[in-house]
Amino acid sequence: MGLLGKFFGKKQEPDTEEIEVVSRNPVATFLVENVLKVMKREILIGTVKGGMVYPGYKVKGNGVALVYAIERNRERVEFAVDGDRVALLLEGRIKVRKGDVVEVYQS
Repeated sequence: MGLLGKFFGKKQEPDTEEIEVVSRNPVATFLVENVLKVMKREILIGTVKGGMVYPGYKVKGNGVALVYAIERNRERVEFAVDGDRVALLLEGRIKVRKGDVVEVYQS
């Protein structure tokens, strides 16, 4: 396909993989205080309620998304524990609102 074909040709659907939860029991819960969308990424701001959250874990609300990174006070951290107020940078999208409690599963 030529250069013009790329611009004026058939639009291709973005590659979207379905993310699945493998583990059966949640390792933590997360209270959502705010939902942001920055450059096609969804960011959940809230508090960890029970358990620990690591990058690579999966968040399940109305859908499932992968935790790409965790930030506390605008600095990346390796994990978040019970009571921490953090931002979860997600890979994928889930439908959650302010006040929702989502479950976090180990990958």
